[in-house]
Amino acid sequence: MRVIETLLRASIDYAGLFPPAALDMATSVGNYSRYIAGPSAWALGRFILPAALLPEFETVATPWFSSSPTQLWRLAALIGSDVAADIELISGFNRKYGGRSEAQALIDTVELRATSASAIQGTMVQLPPNLQAYLEIPIEENPAELIVAIGQSGARAKVRTGGTTSDAFPGAKPLVRFIQHCVAAKVPFKATAGLHHALRAEYRLTYAPDSNTGYMFGFLNLLLATGLLRCGCTLVEAERVLTESSFQAFDFSDDKISWQGHTLTLSDVAESRKLMMSFGSCSFTEPLDDLVALRLLEPRVQPA
Repeated sequence: MRVIETLLRASIDYAGLFPPAALDMATSVGNYSRYIAGPSAWALGRFILPAALLPEFETVATPWFSSSPTQLWRLAALIGSDVAADIELISGFNRKYGGRSEAQALIDTVELRATSASAIQGTMVQLPPNLQAYLEIPIEENPAELIVAIGQSGARAKVRTGGTTSDAFPGAKPLVRFIQHCVAAKVPFKATAGLHHALRAEYRLTYAPDSNTGYMFGFLNLLLATGLLRCGCTLVEAERVLTESSFQAFDFSDDKISWQGHTLTLSDVAESRKLMMSFGSCSFTEPLDDLVALRLLEPRVQPA
C-alpha cells in the first residue's frame, strides 16, 4: 500500500536504550543491525543514544559496521548539560566513521531541551552547522513563541508524548496546539515516547507483568492529525483525530486516507511528512506489528 509506506517511510527512530524497553547497548545495537538489513528497513529511522554513551556504542557497534559495509548507520545523539563536551564526542565520532568516502556511521542529528527563546538562541550558537538540531520544548503553556524561535534558528521542534507513568502524557489539546503552531510556522518536528501503537487506546505503560495502564496516543493519529491540520481542518477536528480509537473511522486505500469527509492524497501525505519527520520508539517491531494486525502491512518483521 503506497500511502502507508509514504506515511511511515524512515519514520521510526529506534530508541531501544530508553524505557520502557531499557535494553543494554549490545542488544540495542544487535537489534538495529538486523532492522537496517531487514525487509522493513524502509520504515527505520535513526538509532537514538545519549552522546555520553558514544564510546560504549563505538566499542559494541564497530564489528557490525564491518559485517554490513554497504549500510550507513544514521544516528541521533542526545546532548546533555555539558554541550561542549558532547559536541566534542560527536565530532570525533564523525571524523572517524562518517568522514570517509565509504562512511559507516554518521551522527547528523542532535536532540536537546530548551524552555525559553533565549535558551534556544544560546544553545544553537554552540552547535556546528552540519548538525540538525531538534529542540524539545514544554507544551502545557502556549508554545507559539518557542516554535517561532526554533524556526528562526534553523532548528526543528521536538515534543514528548508520553512516558512510563500516566502523568508523563500531555493532554490532547496542548498536543494539537503544538502541532498547529508547527504547521503554521512551517517548523518540522518529531515526537517521542508513548508511541508504540498505531491507534489511541489504553495500553500497559511498561513491559512489566504488573504494569499500570494508561491511554497512549497512536502514531497514526499523530501523523494524520498533522496532515489534516496542514490541509485546513480545525483544531477541534484535529483533536478528534488525535483521540480517535476506532480504526473503522479511517479509510485507507492505495493512494489516499480519509476521515469524516476529509481526504489526504498521496501528495498530501508526502507533504505532511516534511512536517512530522519521525517518532521515537523503544521498539521497532511493535509499531509494525500493529500495522500488520490492522492489515495495513503484510507480515515482514518478527518481534525481537
